[in-house]
Amino acid sequence: MSSRPEGVFIHPTALVEDGVILGAQTKVWDNVHIRRGATIGERCIVGEKTYIAYDVVIGDLVKINAAVYICANVTIEDMVMLSAHTVFTNDVFPRAALPEIREPITSDPTEETLHTIVRQGTTVGANATIGPGIELGQFCMVGMGSVVTRNVRPFQLVVGNPARPIGWVCMCGHPLVKSAEAPQAATCSKCRRDYVGSNDGMSHIAGSGPAAALRL
Repeated sequence: MSSRPEGVFIHPTALVEDGVILGAQTKVWDNVHIRRGATIGERCIVGEKTYIAYDVVIGDLVKINAAVYICANVTIEDMVMLSAHTVFTNDVFPRAALPEIREPITSDPTEETLHTIVRQGTTVGANATIGPGIELGQFCMVGMGSVVTRNVRPFQLVVGNPARPIGWVCMCGHPLVKSAEAPQAATCSKCRRDYVGSNDGMSHIAGSGPAAALRL
């Protein structure tokens, strides 16, 4: 890095390669490795021993706990939480080498490297594995230890190996309903946000919740 924006902290043991962009107030802790071309937004936390690959894009206010592995072709939007030992994958045909060539197969992205996107507000629990080419919908939640092999809908809660839907969660993280299918409507008992359901998942009704209560 040629310069550091205001408030950026990089631990002396972290390796931040040339061409990395860090937003203001972002903190990079010990033994982190961030590869060239990666972009990390403002007020993020990158926990110890985390690896972030080439050209990964990470938004603002993202919390990355210890020992997270983020491979190439992953995009992470704002306000995402990646708990300790989360692992992303991007190759559906992984091999180390072929006997005819006797050379390691490239680890650089190719036409077979799939793109994974983590939408805003998502939480991924500790020790979860995210398969290649996955979309995690906004404010969804992946339970600890889960193996995600298919897309997760907005506000959906999935658990297990392979991960399966068991309920729906509020923007604040508290449960809405325990059901694999989205209900027609739901209200969070904690923050009073209101939601409507559809085939695409749950949608927050703008104006409901704590801000509305403060206006009363």
